[in-house]
Amino acid sequence: MDEIQQTIVDEFALFTDWSDRYQYLIDLGKKLDALPAEDRIDAYRVLGCQSMVWLKPAQSNGTLVFKAASDSAIVSGLLALVLRVYSGRPAADVARLEPQFIEQIGLSAHLSPTRKNGLSAVLAKIRDYARAAA
Repeated sequence: MDEIQQTIVDEFALFTDWSDRYQYLIDLGKKLDALPAEDRIDAYRVLGCQSMVWLKPAQSNGTLVFKAASDSAIVSGLLALVLRVYSGRPAADVARLEPQFIEQIGLSAHLSPTRKNGLSAVLAKIRDYARAAA
């Protein structure tokens, strides 16, 4: 596991109960950089999510940079975690990087099926963007 993912695992280890972890996710989501209304368009919409999710890619200095937004507080927190792991990396790294932190912090066992599907859709979209950029 890379350093960023290990940091996320360490952060979540500080919380002993899932209500605290969900609150932490919500707090992370509140810190997401705003995605302007003009970027909340169908071209950036992630299909497969129950809530509204937009993911906008850009390239900067040989790396992929993502911005994202959701109308759901918990999903916004999930996006914040995913962006920490994937944004700012070269496209080839993004395409092959496995999100090990999801299993390590117990998210896969504590997300509803619809949120799991949405998270999978976001990760698939990130990989699609990475493959297109590589």
